[in-house]
Amino acid sequence: MMREFEIERQFNIKIESIKANKGVYYLNTNKGERCLKKINYGPQKLLFVCGAKEHLIKNGFDKVDRYFLNIDGYPYALVNEDLYTLSMWLKGRECDFHKIDEVKLAANTLAKLHIASKGYDPPENSKLKSDLGRWPGLMKKRLKALDKMKEMARKKNNKSDFDLLYIKSVEFYKELAKEASKVLMTSDYERLCEIAEKEKILCHHDFTYHNIIIDDNDEVNIIDFDYCKREIRAFDISNFMIKVLKRVDWDIQFAKEIIDSYNEVSPLEDSEYKVLLAYLQFPQRYWRLANRYYYNEVTWGANTFAKKIQGIIDEQEKYLNFLKEFKSLYNLD
Repeated sequence: MMREFEIERQFNIKIESIKANKGVYYLNTNKGERCLKKINYGPQKLLFVCGAKEHLIKNGFDKVDRYFLNIDGYPYALVNEDLYTLSMWLKGRECDFHKIDEVKLAANTLAKLHIASKGYDPPENSKLKSDLGRWPGLMKKRLKALDKMKEMARKKNNKSDFDLLYIKSVEFYKELAKEASKVLMTSDYERLCEIAEKEKILCHHDFTYHNIIIDDNDEVNIIDFDYCKREIRAFDISNFMIKVLKRVDWDIQFAKEIIDSYNEVSPLEDSEYKVLLAYLQFPQRYWRLANRYYYNEVTWGANTFAKKIQGIIDEQEKYLNFLKEFKSLYNLD
């Protein structure tokens, strides 16, 4: 546990009570309710994230978990070589991805965030995070990784349920990855990256239900910018769509409403739909799950892994049907 008096001293507050809450700490202080969070990256990246939030606020997008500065003007407290940030405790409910109205509200807000992010120059001493231009290479690398993990599974003497399911299903996902890679290579991806570089656009990169907080007035707050970076907006949109669609049986209506709500604020170019399709087709969830399993990235039990991969496999028919409908709806055949 962090030394509370150090937090108090560096942020010039008095903590009246403290409670762990979903990976952060809820603090009741003499200056109001606060959110304390331990950061697992260095000060340079944190300055990039802090600068991003300040840039959004300056451009009129103030519904973010803004950092409080410490007594020396930095957005963190340093305690036993650990970094902690302090922000306002934002009250509200997490966005419900099963409710179309809340999903539309979130898509609308994402477009506003992207507009406000334009022109972000990171502060000095910060580390610029960017994924611009990386995706063709990443797709090829992850396609190779699917093969490598297949070999790892095959060489095991005592194969787990996960290994057996992976061996049986991997070819299907390799084909999807190849197709996604081909679609991206024949799209306007590079030109869109050049535009994003020139316009200095930011993506949230983790735009999901627990980072979208809706208050009692239906105002949307966006929190946890830890993964934000320079990126084309199609990445954020597709990532958000996948997180919603997997919960609603790949219902094309939800996809259409997300895009329509985004377009109300900031219309997508025709060429962006092909890039969206490439991201939607790439089996990112399947690759990430296998990667976590074969490289021990998380400590879930064997049953959890088997259940998760089975869940992804069970979606195949609905997922393929969705891709077909998406291509037809946006004339991508």
